[in-house]
Amino acid sequence: MKIYNKSNFIKVFLCLFFALYLVSCGPLAFKRSDVKDNPINDAEKRKKNIEEGRGFTLGGSIGNSGNGNFSFANSNELWRATLEVLDFTPLSNIDYSGGLIITEWYSSENNPNESVKISVQFLSDEIRADGIDIKIFQKNCANLNSCTTKKISTDLNEDIKLAILKRASELKIKKN
Repeated sequence: MKIYNKSNFIKVFLCLFFALYLVSCGPLAFKRSDVKDNPINDAEKRKKNIEEGRGFTLGGSIGNSGNGNFSFANSNELWRATLEVLDFTPLSNIDYSGGLIITEWYSSENNPNESVKISVQFLSDEIRADGIDIKIFQKNCANLNSCTTKKISTDLNEDIKLAILKRASELKIKKN
């Protein structure tokens, strides 16, 4: 009776071959490094990794890419002024890091069938007229199930923008 047949021999031979092959790749896959060549602090490690092309990026969408990265915090006068000007209506969406404020639908007691929603988008963290974009949407309801919504451009857009910029300037002067 044979203990070893040809198929078992081939299986054992292939297993040993691949094991030796993988072990032999070890020294080639890893570069020898010395402790004195590797930085200790995190900032230096990041700098070295960037120089060597290691790591990954998400297409500049994270970090300081030059656009869309604003510090809308309590110290930002434009942000605070917008919250103060829009305090008459409840807010539905506030994207603190992206610079977007959207209010709930607001209607006055005089005309409950007509309501408006205000959207403020921050294009810059500087106090200037082209630094914010204000959109107003109007909803008219004939009855509960029949409503139409449209974007409107009226003097209200400019009035809100002017009020925000004026209040932001006052806050900046008060801060300094």
